[in-house]
Amino acid sequence: MQKQKIMIIDDDEHIAELISLYMIKECFETLIEHDGESALADFDSFAPDLVLLDLMLPGMDGYQVCREIRKKEDTPIIMLSAKGEVFDKVLGLELGADDYVIKPFDSKELVARVKAVLRRKGKSELDESREAELQQKIQDQAEEIARLSDAAGAANTSAATFINPLTGFKEPATECVTYPDLIINLTNYSVEYRGKLVEMPPKELELLYYLASNPNRVFTREQLLTNIWGYEYSGDTRTVDVHIKRLREKIHGHDSWSITTVWGIGYKFSKK
Repeated sequence: MQKQKIMIIDDDEHIAELISLYMIKECFETLIEHDGESALADFDSFAPDLVLLDLMLPGMDGYQVCREIRKKEDTPIIMLSAKGEVFDKVLGLELGADDYVIKPFDSKELVARVKAVLRRKGKSELDESREAELQQKIQDQAEEIARLSDAAGAANTSAATFINPLTGFKEPATECVTYPDLIINLTNYSVEYRGKLVEMPPKELELLYYLASNPNRVFTREQLLTNIWGYEYSGDTRTVDVHIKRLREKIHGHDSWSITTVWGIGYKFSKK
């Protein structure tokens, strides 16, 4: 089996080498970079499965490196920083990071977070045979429901819905949800609102897609953290509030739908 690749970007040689040893011990292949420019130059050729990114880098800082990676790839990024303020964490997540680890950190915790993020991306959760079997079941069920739904009139999504055996939730047969003046496409990570493409970080788009795929269903902040950021995510539930605020600034709602706050509980995508 081919080893998964971890790019380590940290200007502290001692810390970078230490992290590399931890990862190699867990059967990962690693590449160490000490500045953002070099990391970006080698990014395509190394093709990492995950990036461990220090924020305090010489020249181009970690935030900018994250922006540049997100312009072309959705490779998981875990930010490493001595900055523990909520603002710094939220900013990192807003820019597209998948997790944020505060220095100094425990080696076992860092390894656990790396594996958790990779599991959420589907890179190590299922072996090829089981994944193929599940995908076939999903396709067969989606085709059957699509045939049944043809006679049922217009639907609110661009394809029939089905119960995903991985999550147990009802989801669209294709990863695209359509409402009046709103198209959310998870396949190519795009959102079209009132005929115009809207730029969104991956987590914002995934949150919007998840809510819109389950109209009128109320989710607590903890449920959204679990389903979007993953069970192991240890961040503040205010992360959800920040993402909802950003979504409302970009997607202002419609006469037939809106992102609604359910006071004391959480949020829902209201279909009117």
